[in-house]
Amino acid sequence: MKKVLVISPNFPPINAADMHRIRQSLPYLKEFGWEATVIAVKPEFIEMSIDGLLLKTIPENAEIVRINAFRSQTTRKFGLGNSGYRSLLHYYREGNRLLKSEKYDLVYFTTTAFPVMVLGRIWKRKFNVPYVIDMQDPWRNDFYLDKPRHERPPKFWFAYRLDKYMEAFAMKKVDGIVSVSAGYPKTLMERYSNIKPDMCTVIPFGGASVDFDVLNSSGLTNQVFDKNDGLKHLVYIGRGGHDMQLALGAIFSAFSKGLKESPELFEKVRFYFIGTSYAADGLGQKTIQPVAARFGVEHYVTEITDRLPYFEAMYVLSEADLLIVPGSTDTNYTASKLYPYILSQRPLLAVFNQQSSVVEILTDTRAGECVSFLNEEQPESIGERVLSTFAKMLKKLPFTPDTDWNAFEPFSAREATRKQLDFFNKILKL
Repeated sequence: MKKVLVISPNFPPINAADMHRIRQSLPYLKEFGWEATVIAVKPEFIEMSIDGLLLKTIPENAEIVRINAFRSQTTRKFGLGNSGYRSLLHYYREGNRLLKSEKYDLVYFTTTAFPVMVLGRIWKRKFNVPYVIDMQDPWRNDFYLDKPRHERPPKFWFAYRLDKYMEAFAMKKVDGIVSVSAGYPKTLMERYSNIKPDMCTVIPFGGASVDFDVLNSSGLTNQVFDKNDGLKHLVYIGRGGHDMQLALGAIFSAFSKGLKESPELFEKVRFYFIGTSYAADGLGQKTIQPVAARFGVEHYVTEITDRLPYFEAMYVLSEADLLIVPGSTDTNYTASKLYPYILSQRPLLAVFNQQSSVVEILTDTRAGECVSFLNEEQPESIGERVLSTFAKMLKKLPFTPDTDWNAFEPFSAREATRKQLDFFNKILKL
């Protein structure tokens, strides 16, 4: 039985997007000949919401080691609030202890708390253990370099320079790259000559049907809208951002035109965009409602920047009349929430760049409708195509998608885990 040391700061019960890879993998590791020790930061040191139900999806015999981190109230005085910086020293100490006392075949970083990834190179030199990095988002993100200042994240230039140095340190000795999108390894291969195609694999997050087993016995209620109020509730749960404004503009352009041309069909539609900011609760800035206002439909749109606990969010999805998923102008972006959307078996309308893997997935599985676009297009021109599909779906409600579950199997959590572990075995032989 091979053994992997997993670095995942934002681990359940923390309600964070980057913990789902390992959360979904843990139940299947032994089936494929692997065991894991997960080092996670204690929840009280993470500034994210908590969902206790997430712990019900973790095997009882899973080996989870919890560590401290510096308090953000202290580190923010130096401009460092990221949990990766705050836990770096604690990870170094605990990783040293475990790697000295036990035999691990591999260290696996699966997180968007990127600073901890520099430890892979340090531990490789110290303990001769290879390491693999899971790229779920860009670390050094060049996307905003040519964007106006008001569209850039806070402290962009300081963070960008720090990320540039730390990414290079980690990547120049890495043994393997797992990624949710083909674009991330491509970019890394262009930056770092040591990274070769056979060191990389693309494995999107899987869909965990066990989540809906937990959901069905949870006793949760919908606190966002009243399902029986006679309206049509369209739901999106996930981040917002300026890179989604083209898709959002197309959606709201289509809706605005639909209100004028077919008010009897569109007047009862209400949009709910939930968990659109990564900021702490109460501190998020709305990025979706302002787009709706540009098209005069803001009164039909509710944006809640705070994140819901994971299973509350899943419950809201299950009660929606229609799920709506705006895509990014970043062609590497793959919506990790797509698989729970599909498993919820609700009608789904996506608006994505034509190069995104979402387009092919929805086509192959027949789980929803996807309107694709080019970044050079205007929202109104994309909106014309969105309107046609939008109207067709509204007229058909209520209905359940005719999903091809055989086609969906390659995107299941078990299959995603098998692919990960096959890749680990390959890396150990390189």
